[in-house]
Amino acid sequence: MTLIFSYSNLRLSAFICVPFIKNMNLLNIYDYERAAAEAMPETFYAYYAGGVADNLTLHENRAAFDRLKLLPRIFRDVSHISLETELMGVKRPSPTLIAPAAMHKLGHADGELATARAAHSLGVPQILSTLSSVAVEEVTAVGHPVWFQLYIFRDRAWSQAIVQRAVAAGCEALVVTVDVPVQGLRENLQRINFSIPAEILLPNLNRPGDSQDATSLLHLVNQNFDPGLTWQDIDWLRSFTDLPIWVKGILRADDAQRAAAAGVQGIIVSNHGGRQLDTAVTPIEALPAIATAVGDQIELILDGGIRRGSDVLKALALGANAVSLGRAPLWGLAVNGEAGVRHVLQILHNELSNVMAQCGCTTIAELTSDLIFKPPQI
Repeated sequence: MTLIFSYSNLRLSAFICVPFIKNMNLLNIYDYERAAAEAMPETFYAYYAGGVADNLTLHENRAAFDRLKLLPRIFRDVSHISLETELMGVKRPSPTLIAPAAMHKLGHADGELATARAAHSLGVPQILSTLSSVAVEEVTAVGHPVWFQLYIFRDRAWSQAIVQRAVAAGCEALVVTVDVPVQGLRENLQRINFSIPAEILLPNLNRPGDSQDATSLLHLVNQNFDPGLTWQDIDWLRSFTDLPIWVKGILRADDAQRAAAAGVQGIIVSNHGGRQLDTAVTPIEALPAIATAVGDQIELILDGGIRRGSDVLKALALGANAVSLGRAPLWGLAVNGEAGVRHVLQILHNELSNVMAQCGCTTIAELTSDLIFKPPQI
């Protein structure tokens, strides 16, 4: 499916796919976040929205996009806009994916299944978290592209069993999160004494003899983050799976070069949504150096801070092949389940098409770095 928009219908198309949205004042992602904050229990919203330590990186992820200014081209025929993108050798209808996020059932009873159905309706790949509150087999049964996010635990046999289960379920790629050698300082969750409702489970973690209680399982996960991970663990993964491997959590150009040398499919440039290391560089600031370092050797996805179609354009112009959306789909999910997720995705698609037209671009290939204003050096 290719999303092609005529400029004349951009304003209306955001609502075509979502007839069940009750409040038509939900015009953008910020509207959805405010509505989600009202709709969700306070502690659940805090779990999704919060960062780490002083939340400096959390806020900078957004602010860094706002500091970038666009330099539009004029007198271009922008009658028709195509968001078609190629990723992993497959043509996809847009340059967006759904990022891995734990426990979607905190937002809606249908959890990751609602997210999956929305993604399926628009042809958007979903990266499923290890800590999903719906089993991987149920999510892949929806029929859309599903990638599986993986933590490599101290207990390698546990991680291997999780990978083999994801492979058997039909996942198309592995996304290895590498920026959690230890858990970040989640002071916001400590202050509110966050706990998971008993009815929410983490079925992808199931092992014989383990507690099925999600709180106990999360405690076990936190104990099992491995500070001893090295690039050799990519070779270990390859020893028992042929799935393409992505590495999520790289911010340095030299680490990006190491990833390319290790033969991974791609990198997700990410600081874990501002939830791991406070004052870490933002992904959009790190992206240009990484793109220069790896060239066309591997593919790049930017993760973190995306709230507007103009953010997507800036990321693609600075070298990303695609972007992944973390919190935005969660706000849609919390407000209106599957329809809310679908509406959020459609809003971002339509905004991207709109700003592409205003910048004189009709295809993703035309989004190049000269669209980003570079102030003269003094």
